Amino acid sequence: MLGMTPSTDAAIAAVDLRKRYGARTALAGVSISVARGEIVGLLGPNGAGKSTALSILATLLPSDEGEVRIAGHALPREAHAARRALGWVPQEAALYPSLTGRENLAFFASMLGLRGGAASAGVWRALTLVGLGARGDDAVATYSGGMRRRLNLACGLVHAPQVLLLDEPTAGVDPQSREHLHATIEQLAHDGAAVLLSTHDMEEAERLCRRIVLLDDGRMVGAGTADELVGTSGLAASLSLRMLRPPPPDWLDGLASVRVLSAHGTHATLALDDTAAMPVLLARAARVGGDVVELRFDRPTLADAFFTLTGRALRDGTTQSRPT
Repeated sequence: MLGMTPSTDAAIAAVDLRKRYGARTALAGVSISVARGEIVGLLGPNGAGKSTALSILATLLPSDEGEVRIAGHALPREAHAARRALGWVPQEAALYPSLTGRENLAFFASMLGLRGGAASAGVWRALTLVGLGARGDDAVATYSGGMRRRLNLACGLVHAPQVLLLDEPTAGVDPQSREHLHATIEQLAHDGAAVLLSTHDMEEAERLCRRIVLLDDGRMVGAGTADELVGTSGLAASLSLRMLRPPPPDWLDGLASVRVLSAHGTHATLALDDTAAMPVLLARAARVGGDVVELRFDRPTLADAFFTLTGRALRDGTTQSRPT
């Protein structure tokens, strides 16, 4: 099984989740573990299985196989207790436009069993967390798209859950709202919530997530930190440089971690298996090439790792063997 086995004391622990819809496999052995105070990302293109996995964890969909615990509660046997411990924020905003933001939150608080002072405190806390305190008494119909996204998140927070399941919470929002949502999610994790975040945004995953699970076509193709996934992909950093004069053919002798990708006259593009070789490489280039007059360094990104691990051909439906 790819990735680490979920810890039994994790706030979210799912082992070998499998789900089929007729002949179509939606999930094929996905395992996820999220500790309290941690943000873990589910990263993959549309149709990768992210929403199916979240729906199972949110008790909305049964798995065909696998074991799930939410805040220590086993699914499906203890689904009722699990629902009280988790906050579910779906991709589509489930709001009532004719009601105010505060009234929307009060409704969801009552659905979650909060009454009286506890409900009022939960509504106030959620509005404050998402930065809508000043607009809480305005009708949601007057909210921008980004504000609705923030209120949608608040609806999942009103009961102060231990576990948060977020399905692409920043999709389609403006940069200001996106930044506010990111800051809110980071604050929630800092306060001790276990956050599982579904996204197809590489930059968002790199910024927010301590660990990332890569999904493609219902299968796990990688799991770990962004740096670990880049390392797993086998990709190397590259250095493109231009010198004053062409270097001699043997100018890279002795630098085992440096490979020539292309070379033409004063230009060279090199792969660096170990970036620690950079100072020696640049000093040698300046010495044998007269000077380095142009330089570009590219480090592999999470996006590069994703395309390598999944295979670009999978995006256009062609057959390609998967990495093991």
